[in-house]
Amino acid sequence: MKRRIAAAAALSSLAFLAAPATAATAADNPYQRGPAPTVASIEAVRGPYAVSQTSVSSLAAVGFGGGTIYYPTSTSDGTFGAVVISPGFTAYESSIAWLGPRLASQGFVVFTIDTLTTLDQPDSRGRQLLAALDHLTQRSSVRSRVDASRLGVMGHSMGGGGTLEAAKSRPSLKAAIPLTGWNTDKTWPEISTPTLVVGADGDTVAPVATHSEPFYESLPASLDKAYLELNGATHFTPNSSDTTIAKYSISWLKRFIDDDTRYDQFLCPLPRPSLTIEEYRGTCPLGS
Repeated sequence: MKRRIAAAAALSSLAFLAAPATAATAADNPYQRGPAPTVASIEAVRGPYAVSQTSVSSLAAVGFGGGTIYYPTSTSDGTFGAVVISPGFTAYESSIAWLGPRLASQGFVVFTIDTLTTLDQPDSRGRQLLAALDHLTQRSSVRSRVDASRLGVMGHSMGGGGTLEAAKSRPSLKAAIPLTGWNTDKTWPEISTPTLVVGADGDTVAPVATHSEPFYESLPASLDKAYLELNGATHFTPNSSDTTIAKYSISWLKRFIDDDTRYDQFLCPLPRPSLTIEEYRGTCPLGS
């Protein structure tokens, strides 16, 4: 009986001592947001955060065409990292709007924008992505919710080319994701921002052989980078809700904007070809 009591006491003491260690582990990363991720949670249409939104008029926008900011409604977790997303050639904000609430519900402030004209080229779209980031962090009504040191960019087609331009111009960016990107510049050795290049096997507008693949291959070998080629997809696949794009975009943004290593499991070991993935290349290990 005494032995059982002593054993129980010892276990109780061990549990007491272990509890602070768990809390300390969570506190090691002050940018970690939301519960521990699962495949189901990152594939879900909505994440754990309720989302609100606010519009930015083109009249109030300087250097870009206005847009919509999506953000976690709660302020209990403090500030969040942020990402700005550009549409493609001849397209409007509506073409990439699905990404706004989907990413924001995972714990980001997301700004989907219109461009100055629908015909803007990648270099212009890169400047507009940066102008929108500056608006978001300095002038927007939700600026107090944003951590200005943890920012990323995304874009489709010409906006994808603009994403590379923005990352080249502003090395302080934490993540870049060009979606079936288009650009006449095929080489990006200057980029130091962790970059996930997303291409589509059926893309005839920006074929992967002349766009996404050389983009990826030209990025520095020392960089955290990945190449995701969608299976059974076209240039315009990023214009509609897509679980594979969302899953790996969320994981990339969480890993490099939030420095959240809980998402390493979805990026490394490298995902294997599947019904939705034609090919995946990347560097492991991730980060530092």
